[in-house]
Amino acid sequence: MPTIPAPARASWFPKLLLLVYLIEFVVLGVHPTDRATWWAENVPIFLLVAFLMVLYLRGVRFSNLAYALMSVLIFMHTVGGHYTFEKVPFDWFNDLFGFKRNMYDRVAHFSVGFYAYALIEYTDSLQLIRSRAISYLYPLCVIGTVAMSYELIEWVYAELAGGDAGAAFLGSQGDIWDAQKDMLADSTGAIFALVLYALFGRGDSVSE
Repeated sequence: MPTIPAPARASWFPKLLLLVYLIEFVVLGVHPTDRATWWAENVPIFLLVAFLMVLYLRGVRFSNLAYALMSVLIFMHTVGGHYTFEKVPFDWFNDLFGFKRNMYDRVAHFSVGFYAYALIEYTDSLQLIRSRAISYLYPLCVIGTVAMSYELIEWVYAELAGGDAGAAFLGSQGDIWDAQKDMLADSTGAIFALVLYALFGRGDSVSE
C-alpha cells in the first residue's frame, strides 16, 4: 500500500490519542445510560479506530493535525454513547448560543467533516488528483456520502430497535428535519477542515 511521505507522518501523538481513547472507552463503558444504545454508538467508532490502526501499521500515517481532527469525533461519540446524545451534559454550550435543544449531537456531526482533512492530505501526498478544484471537491463529496449513508443506517436501526433504544440512537429530539441538519453539519465541518488544510496543509504536493 502507498505511504504518505515522511514529513506528514506522526509518531508518538497518534499512539497517545489511542491510549486516551481506550481509557475513555473503558471508563464510559461502565454503567451507560442505555446499554443497547451504548453498543450501537460505540461499535462504529471502535471499527473506525481499528481501521485507522490498520492503516498506521501498513504505513499510511497522517499528520498530527489530521489525527487531532479525526480524534474529535471519536472522543465525542464515545461520550455520546455513554449518556445518549440528547442527554449529554452540554448546557454551557446550549445556553451560550441560546439553543433550546441539546446541540451535542450537532457538534459531533460537525466533527465528522474533519475527516476531509485526512482525505485531502492523503490524495495530495500521493498526487492522486491533478486538478486542484477536484482535490478539494472529492473529500467534501465523500463526507456528504458518508453523512447520507449514516442517516439511513440510523433510520433503519431506529425502525428495527423501536422504543426508547431506537429513539435514543436516532437522537432527533422531535425535530423532523434532524437528518437534513445533521448532514448539513457534516458538510460544514468538511468545509471548515478543507479551509484549515488550505491554510496549514501541504497543498504544494498536488500538480496543477
